[in-house]
Amino acid sequence: MKTVTSIDELKTIYDHVVPSAIDKVTQSLTSRYRQMIEASPFMALATVGPEGLDCSPRGDEKAVVRVNDEKTVLLPDWRGNNRVDSLMNIVRDPRVALMFLIPGSNTVMRINGRAVVAIEPALLASFEMNGKHPRSVVVVTIDEVYFQCARAVLRADLWNGARHVDPAELPSPGEMAKEASTAFFDAERYDREWPERAAKTMW
Repeated sequence: MKTVTSIDELKTIYDHVVPSAIDKVTQSLTSRYRQMIEASPFMALATVGPEGLDCSPRGDEKAVVRVNDEKTVLLPDWRGNNRVDSLMNIVRDPRVALMFLIPGSNTVMRINGRAVVAIEPALLASFEMNGKHPRSVVVVTIDEVYFQCARAVLRADLWNGARHVDPAELPSPGEMAKEASTAFFDAERYDREWPERAAKTMW
């Protein structure tokens, strides 16, 4: 397999950067960028640490992050599996990348920056949902923010319901866990109990 081994070689394969791809990058939220970020209920959070990389899906009922100001967004850490891979990475290396999706929109928003894991009681309380609070909040300081070219979402035809895959045609979470596990795993029980368990531990 022939591979690229240098930046110079890579640049001979691709054309020059389109000027608009550079011009759209800002160091803080513009009013339009803020509008887009606040419309997104879902994002992927990428972090890096001594053990390697992690990319974690994050979602919320409305906006997935709260815009604190033009340089700061706040991400509540709601209930999950307690692996805390992203949080462990942030504690040791603050670099983060956020990619936001907006259902129905082909425009993807991106934030690169630095983060801390905050546990200030008043901050946690400000995110109260159904009487519950996140155990921490990821505070992201923006280094750069921009929108992504829509081609990837267009190619994937992501929001076309006619192309959505029937979950019944895919392996269930229990089946995947059973195949991956070296110990006994009751896949049927896991799948049967999951909806109720998720409903009780959403926040």
